[in-house]
Amino acid sequence: MARDADGYSGDFQRALDRLKSDRHAILDEIAKVIVGQESVLKLLLAAIMARGHCLLMGVPGLAKTAMVKALGQTLDLKFKRIQFTPDLMPSDITGTNVISEDDKGRRDFRFVQGPVFANIVLADEINRTPPKTQASLLEAMQEGQVTVGKDTYRLPSPFFVIATQNPIEQEGTYELPEAQLDRFMFLAQVDYPSLSEEEKILVRTTRARTHKPQKVLSVTGIVNIQQIVRQVAISNYVVSYVARLSRSSRPKDDMAPRFVRELVEWGAGPRAGQYLIWGAKALAAMDGRASVSIRDVREVAVPVLRHRIAVNFQGQAEGIDSVEIVKRLLEVVPKPKVARDA
Repeated sequence: MARDADGYSGDFQRALDRLKSDRHAILDEIAKVIVGQESVLKLLLAAIMARGHCLLMGVPGLAKTAMVKALGQTLDLKFKRIQFTPDLMPSDITGTNVISEDDKGRRDFRFVQGPVFANIVLADEINRTPPKTQASLLEAMQEGQVTVGKDTYRLPSPFFVIATQNPIEQEGTYELPEAQLDRFMFLAQVDYPSLSEEEKILVRTTRARTHKPQKVLSVTGIVNIQQIVRQVAISNYVVSYVARLSRSSRPKDDMAPRFVRELVEWGAGPRAGQYLIWGAKALAAMDGRASVSIRDVREVAVPVLRHRIAVNFQGQAEGIDSVEIVKRLLEVVPKPKVARDA
């Protein structure tokens, strides 16, 4: 049974301590069905607590879908899964108007909600559907609503989209446009398990008995956590570092280092800086801290920036990707100077 939300009212530090405890409880429940992938799960939780969306990238068979399902089972939220296919239509996601007839024979249009009307929407293999259908999620992800005909319908709150994508299979897939990618707070890479983890996976998934995660947080608890994350303090010093990091990724900016000017086509926009701060706030809150550090920003830099930086032809020819660019930026972008009167 999901815990009540009383622990998130009153003293701020006590609420942070409760959040830290609940984070461990959620991960412990997910560990009943998922082996490893702690860093990916941490990003998923951070996205939910910061009101963001997350894109999981990984080859088939790495339990991306199972991971999202397990997370949904620990949260007392309405969960829907959409399997994206080439023939999927926008109305299959958002819903559509249908003609209904009442007892007196009068006909009228009635809106039938699609699977996007949920708290957590798993967009499975999102790159398997054409751009027209992919775009049906844009309004939902940005505005928390869908428009069908002349009517606009609000989505449930809280609302999150967690999408999965296979990076190696190209036949029958459609690359996500930049506008769609930019709506995702994080792009998390799901890697192969270690040897010991794979052995545990083989044992756990081939036995008769299976485990199911128990619910940890209620809807009210999640909403309260989101409010707590918003209250986490961030100094002008850290904000300055975030701005410098984002601007240094733009090849035409005066702050851009030489390798960015030579290897990058275009860099991260202001939304990247916003997500760096929101992600850092979520990490600090999950750790029971009331303020953000530069270490928090650096920890979320790769998942926030990797899909917001485009490497040019020269960089691709040299085998350099956006992750390598971000890692180099973290090495060369200096911390801002502390004002003497601070």
